[in-house]
Amino acid sequence: MGNDTEPTIQERLFREIKLKVKEDNSFVHTIAELLHVSYDSAYRRIRGEKIISVDELYKLSKAFDISIDSLFEVKSGKTVFNSVSIEPGKITLKQWLEGILLNLQVLQADQTSQIIYAAKDAPFFHYFHIPELAAFKMFFWEKTLFRFPGFENKPFNLADTDDELQAIGKKILLAYTKINVTEIWNEDTFYIILRQLEYYYVAGFFKNKDDLDTLFDKLGLWIRHLEHQAEYGFQYYYGIPPNGVPGSFKLFENEVVLNDNTVLMKTGEARMSFLTYNVINLLTTQDPDFCDKIEFFLDGVLQKSTLISSSAAKARKRFFNQLINQVERFRVKLASIDPQQE
Repeated sequence: MGNDTEPTIQERLFREIKLKVKEDNSFVHTIAELLHVSYDSAYRRIRGEKIISVDELYKLSKAFDISIDSLFEVKSGKTVFNSVSIEPGKITLKQWLEGILLNLQVLQADQTSQIIYAAKDAPFFHYFHIPELAAFKMFFWEKTLFRFPGFENKPFNLADTDDELQAIGKKILLAYTKINVTEIWNEDTFYIILRQLEYYYVAGFFKNKDDLDTLFDKLGLWIRHLEHQAEYGFQYYYGIPPNGVPGSFKLFENEVVLNDNTVLMKTGEARMSFLTYNVINLLTTQDPDFCDKIEFFLDGVLQKSTLISSSAAKARKRFFNQLINQVERFRVKLASIDPQQE
């Protein structure tokens, strides 16, 4: 298909579409159904043997939210983003998680896929290793970030864990563990959840103080599991024997640069950038020029970072011991506070 140099517009179009087709759908079937053509005609368009019409280009780009400017590499100075957001009354947390799951399953299906994640906050996938931590984070999102109806006066209670959300989260995590991932953390990456726990405790949002103690205990287990994954150089689900491809998980520490959550996903020659807003909502784009800038930025961050996975035992031990010490300091700090007096 195409030539041996730069990919054609048609090649780029179908590569971007392939990133967005649900795993349980046939790529060819999707194209044939959308364009009302036979499977053979769809194959010939995908292979570049038949040039798509302007009308077909419009239908495909509209159906899959693909920027025509990006396909034609128009340098307008503008970047088109799609918003992946949680909105009370419109998009539930469950629907948002299901959208994330579909994206990860598409990546998982292609062995060339990789993710580079510069993390201001710990990548939320990891929280699903420990159901109690995932339950707290999801409750925090629903109550405090997005102010879902019914949460105004509702305290956090581990006994109220949403099993349906946990099940989706586990699928998300299992897909994430099967992808080649490079993450860039710093000591403050972990600090955010501790501040959230402190806020909930001081504000009296815990129904049972024992739940706070449980979460501190689980944080310790979680940190050590993250450390073990970094040591092995691959991800695996908490509570099962380690198994994975060495080198498929690279963890870096950066002491100065991380100011936001920035994610670059790559599959073959296709790329997609993710930026967060309002903590976890996402802006996504496949604009080549913007992805070039993100990739250049992340390459620079990696050059100024220290690898703490696989053989870097000393640096890794120091980093994770710092995280454990953070947890213990917060545990002691909150034990001395009476939330009724705050």
